[in-house]
Amino acid sequence: MMATQPTQLVIFDCDGVLVDSEPIALDVLVDALAVKGITMDAEGAAERFLGRSISSLAEVVRQEFQVEIDQAFLTHMREALYARFRSDLKPIAGIKYVVGGLKALGISWCVASSSQRERIELSLAATDLLDHFTPSIFSATMVKNGKPAPDLFLYAAAAMGVEPSACLVVEDSPAGIVAAQAAGMRVCAFTGGSHTGYASYQAALGALHPDARFDAMEELLHFVQGARRPENHSDA
Repeated sequence: MMATQPTQLVIFDCDGVLVDSEPIALDVLVDALAVKGITMDAEGAAERFLGRSISSLAEVVRQEFQVEIDQAFLTHMREALYARFRSDLKPIAGIKYVVGGLKALGISWCVASSSQRERIELSLAATDLLDHFTPSIFSATMVKNGKPAPDLFLYAAAAMGVEPSACLVVEDSPAGIVAAQAAGMRVCAFTGGSHTGYASYQAALGALHPDARFDAMEELLHFVQGARRPENHSDA
């Protein structure tokens, strides 16, 4: 990956990048939509909603299925999701090693997620990662437009005092990759989460041409240091 200037800030997405939450979230979402009369499998949910905010989810459901997502729906889904996170959520392998490596290199890092801050903090706390990211946690609720708009990444970079061209984003979702590219940032596609084997996901990712693609988190340190490595196309 050729960098225009050295990386000063690594911006991590949360779900599917720091924590292996997407299979849990997709299961909960599919169950919740079924109550509304919408039949969808996990791959269909991933194709439509992966990496998007709650407001984006509600808009897709409204437009595609003519079903309104009300507060009661969101509250029930959130409670079910948080219960599963507390019992089942695991960190992505290697993330603590990578954070230690960034610290040794003198490179800053933060998390910028489409989720609400409450969910981000719960996810990080449940996986013993919260202390590694507090207070540098940014949520889509802090900006007008969530991913795939670039607003959140630009907001995070400004708050961290780093120009977009010196930022490297680590994303697992097509929406997040589009957002990073629109923000003028380099972006690595992480495909090590257990939700990344869907054919539709792989096709969408390939069409976006991220700067690098890898499925072992430890590889990130090579990209941060400017090492040029071939893309790793192996499935998770």
